Amino acid sequence: MTDEQPTPEMNGQVADAVKGNWVDRLAPPATRPYLRLSRADRPVGTWLLLIPCWWGALLASAEVGTLSLRTVWIIIGCALGAWLMRGAGCTWNDITDRDFDDKVERTKSRPIPSGQVTVKQAATWMIVQSLIALAILLTFGKLAILLGVISLLPVAIYPFAKRFTWWPQVFLGIAFNWGALLAYAAVAGKLTTAPVFLYLAGIAWTLFYDTIYAHQDKEDDALIGIKSTARRFGDETPRWLKRFLVITVLLMAAGIIEALSERSVLALVVGLGAPWAMGLHMTWQMARLDTEDPDRCLYLFRANRDTGLLAALFLAIAVFL
Repeated sequence: MTDEQPTPEMNGQVADAVKGNWVDRLAPPATRPYLRLSRADRPVGTWLLLIPCWWGALLASAEVGTLSLRTVWIIIGCALGAWLMRGAGCTWNDITDRDFDDKVERTKSRPIPSGQVTVKQAATWMIVQSLIALAILLTFGKLAILLGVISLLPVAIYPFAKRFTWWPQVFLGIAFNWGALLAYAAVAGKLTTAPVFLYLAGIAWTLFYDTIYAHQDKEDDALIGIKSTARRFGDETPRWLKRFLVITVLLMAAGIIEALSERSVLALVVGLGAPWAMGLHMTWQMARLDTEDPDRCLYLFRANRDTGLLAALFLAIAVFL
């Protein structure tokens, strides 16, 4: 017997999970390793994957000034699909990074390096999630289905990007914001330049928030040879983040003007509130940034859920004007 108190790692909890999350408190013990693989204990990633989907669906709806029942289903389906595909993507990421994660303090408690699941079990769980997501995608229409299939390429490449480029966040942005194109196509049945601008704005936004996130691991990353924009920018990070902020705002504004130019002036003005609100929230983050404080970086990274939802709110209002 021992009087040693159990640590979070001994209980299977992941170091950077939200404290007191529902997985650690409520999920059946047998499901917890798989839910942790899916990052269900760290929900902000699901939000960051989902929000561009909602942007695309709402922009397409605002363009015609109506929210159909089919669009409502697409919005709900995107939420379900984002949870599943983020889970599948994170599982794939953990499989490919298993030889790195046990060397990084923040990630060594993840299910594979900590021994909670085997690689084979993780791969099976990834396939199950992907198949359920595919069933949802099949209800979205031919163009959206095609875009969904194409999206698997950047998802597959992203975990390896940090091994060959200082800009892996670009690959994350390509994968994470694909939903802006997919959801727009699902609602409108076509693609125009408007959702492309939205998509590019999302990539710039991802560069902003994931550079902040990457500053948590820069010392460990340097030791094991993993590349990131945080390491690439170093002390110049604030200057680069300002650039990404401006690019995000300008590209999103361009997409909204393109889509809503034929709508009422009020709808266009409210729609343009989306990039304005994002810019203000990103400026707020910049004022609080300390790249040498990992806890602050994680806090600001998580705050980007609200950044994206603010833009979605303005687009939603514009639908009905």
